[in-house]
Amino acid sequence: MNGSVTELTVPSFLVGDLGVAGGQHMMISTGKLLKLVFRKINRKDLGEFSMDSHMLGLLMEIDGKKSLSQIAQSRGWKLGDIQNAIVRLLELKLIAPVQAAVIFVDDNFLDYLRLQLSHAVGPIAEILIEDAIADLGHSWDRFPANQVAELVDLLAKEIQRDDKVMKFKKNIIEKIREKEY
Repeated sequence: MNGSVTELTVPSFLVGDLGVAGGQHMMISTGKLLKLVFRKINRKDLGEFSMDSHMLGLLMEIDGKKSLSQIAQSRGWKLGDIQNAIVRLLELKLIAPVQAAVIFVDDNFLDYLRLQLSHAVGPIAEILIEDAIADLGHSWDRFPANQVAELVDLLAKEIQRDDKVMKFKKNIIEKIREKEY
């Protein structure tokens, strides 16, 4: 599924706030695009238009539950195979993105966070993480990925030595990129 495409440009009115603003169009990263889930739109005013095999196949697979990544994987398609089909189906208003569900960090990330913080502050790391998560209004098992940067900033303030702050942030940023949070 990994093609050479890293971003897709789509008209901003078609996808709402799912991309990065860029005037009348938005850039959506490959990672974000592959995670999107679309639903079909039932239109009564359909005129005549043509669809290629990718558009038709993609439209048939879209069910409001499967991500583009899952669809591409099941069909053996690369992102390049479906990017034009997605844009065209959006333009024809045959599909729309499903509102994004909240993505929570996984245990692997939290374990890594605890390990990295314990290197900087010692055995109190887990308590600091629990307190910071609670201060942000969440729980250990349901912490939203979109607030990871805020959590890291809060925790970094608990580290006394600048060199350890830098190492902590560097390691966590690498993990965030790896996890695509």
